[in-house]
Amino acid sequence: MAYENLTVAELKELLRERGLPVSGKKADLIARLSESEAPAEEAPEEAPQEESQEDAPEEEPSDEGEDFEEDEYEEEGDFEEWDELHTARQKPVLDDSTKSALKMRSEQSKKQPKFRRQEWFRYRRLSKTGYRKPKGDDSSMRKNRKYRSPMARVGYGKVAAARGLHPSGFEEVLVHKADHLDGLDPERQAVRIGSSVGNRKRARIHERADELGLRVLNRRQIDKRGDL
Repeated sequence: MAYENLTVAELKELLRERGLPVSGKKADLIARLSESEAPAEEAPEEAPQEESQEDAPEEEPSDEGEDFEEDEYEEEGDFEEWDELHTARQKPVLDDSTKSALKMRSEQSKKQPKFRRQEWFRYRRLSKTGYRKPKGDDSSMRKNRKYRSPMARVGYGKVAAARGLHPSGFEEVLVHKADHLDGLDPERQAVRIGSSVGNRKRARIHERADELGLRVLNRRQIDKRGDL
């Protein structure tokens, strides 16, 4: 099987199915899979013995076995077609405490009000801008009067254990070059490419991240034009 054409995520899925470790670069994953298949190549030598044993009992009904084999073949075919359409993204390796903290943060976010700028309902341009602290002696919002938008305060803070983490659980790392990916942990950290990075460097970062098994949070399709 040509493992070089597969992605790092697909290689890791194969390793998990065989109960092998998942850490390492793409070359290490391919070598680990090829080593696991080495003893399997010697198995066909014992095939004649199994055929001779199966030929002896002819009393077993053949229809049930054929139906079972056809069902397995159909299920395997559907699974292969699904793999071609969908590729699972990398997921972080989290402990129970971090998972509970992320769940608690999502529940807190649902109850949190939407912070708006002062007088956002009166002027359209203010409704499009972000939150700003209200100022002025006569500010109704600053004085916490009725029917006014709430102010952002310390009490709305989230659980500290999940602070700064991506909703998926990854720790975001801002990257501007492909060399910055070296040394990152694919099980704990994810990549976010800077907004000022061009398509040429962005394509290199995508290729390097696939080799190292890193997840790019803001990955996008790059249209190759000109000398790209």
